[in-house]
Amino acid sequence: MATLTKADMVEHIVHSLNLTHQEGRLLVDNFFEELSQSLIEGNEVKLSGFGNFELKDKRPRPGRNPKTGEEVTISARRVVTFKAGQKLRQMVDENLDAG
Repeated sequence: MATLTKADMVEHIVHSLNLTHQEGRLLVDNFFEELSQSLIEGNEVKLSGFGNFELKDKRPRPGRNPKTGEEVTISARRVVTFKAGQKLRQMVDENLDAG
């Protein structure tokens, strides 16, 4: 199983759209900047046919330091979650069934 990197995405876009590397890199960087900025502003990001990025607030909860076993409180925080859309889930399932 391979890992897809931003550099891989740039390469694919450069070859698919016949762009320069600089244009491809700018396109990918701008996409992720827009996605990140929207989440920072507290907005949900919905990508039709792919999925949704949402912000969830986690409450403080008890935890344990794995090295010492000492009980600690894990502070409240905001996390980004991703929920795959139906089309993406179907494609993954079909690929899993075929493999």
